[in-house]
Amino acid sequence: MAAMFTCCLGCCGDGGSGHIPLKEMPTVQLDTHHMGTDVVIVKSGRRICGTGGCLANAPLHQNKSYFEFKIQSTGVWGIGVATQKVNLNQVPLGRDTNSLVLRHDGSVYHNNEEKNRLPANSLPQEGDIVGITYDHVELNLYLNGKNMHCPASGIRGTVYPVVYVDDSAILDCQFSDFYHTPPQGFEKILFEQQIF
Repeated sequence: MAAMFTCCLGCCGDGGSGHIPLKEMPTVQLDTHHMGTDVVIVKSGRRICGTGGCLANAPLHQNKSYFEFKIQSTGVWGIGVATQKVNLNQVPLGRDTNSLVLRHDGSVYHNNEEKNRLPANSLPQEGDIVGITYDHVELNLYLNGKNMHCPASGIRGTVYPVVYVDDSAILDCQFSDFYHTPPQGFEKILFEQQIF
């Protein structure tokens, strides 16, 4: 019996507490390993400036994802989703099958085709928050928490949030602690380990 008790204690690793240290989950942020050569990422992976695009470090594995971008300074910019095959040095994105993006002029592009357009009186301005929902079929846009009823689809494969800037634009990414409550059923981006 004593041998069995000793074995049990030995199996717990630290002599009996039974606690296994948990690995801290990574933070979703802009990925400096997947960005254009003239892009600058600051503010702990949340702000993009310079020229070019950048993917987030987490793919959209879950069924319904939500994330936001705040326009800190206007210029040429775009936000949406893209595969890792996208050319992050060539802006604007949306020219090929590897990205689906809202552009600063209110157009939504995929494969060099305009898929939809924001209403003319609803173009994002400096200080505005643009929310994006994605459910593996359709991308939807929200301006300062209001649904713009501007769906777009067409991209295939594993996608990541993407943002590009040019002409002095500066955007901040919000992958948690949102400015606006996500639409019902949508939530922050989860790493694959967090889903199961």
